Amino acid sequence: QVQLVESGGGLVQAGGSLRLSCAASSRTFSSYCMGWFRQAPGKEREFVARVTWNGGVILSADSVKGRFTISRDNAKNTVYLQMNSLKPEDTAVYYCAADVSASCRSTLSYDYEYWGQGTQVTVSS
Repeated sequence: QVQLVESGGGLVQAGGSLRLSCAASSRTFSSYCMGWFRQAPGKEREFVARVTWNGGVILSADSVKGRFTISRDNAKNTVYLQMNSLKPEDTAVYYCAADVSASCRSTLSYDYEYWGQGTQVTVSS
């Protein structure tokens, strides 16, 4: 079992920044593909970004490119999402997720086996 715990959410004004963290309990964290997803009220969960086990390959959704950066620190079993130039439309619950397969090619939520409980991000205009 893998437990994921997100932190760092909160209320911020448009144009501001937040850094989300996701701490994993697994000793094999360094082998997982890690992703961030978000879900706004009344909307489906959507892909935000993912990073391979060694941080070498990163994919971000078009809506956040140039503003959000995913990274990981395997020594700390933690993945991060640095969010800059936040917009009101970024308001959502943000989830980190682990894909334990070796491919790390999916942006679909059902391909990620483990999920955190989510952290709320609210951007005011």
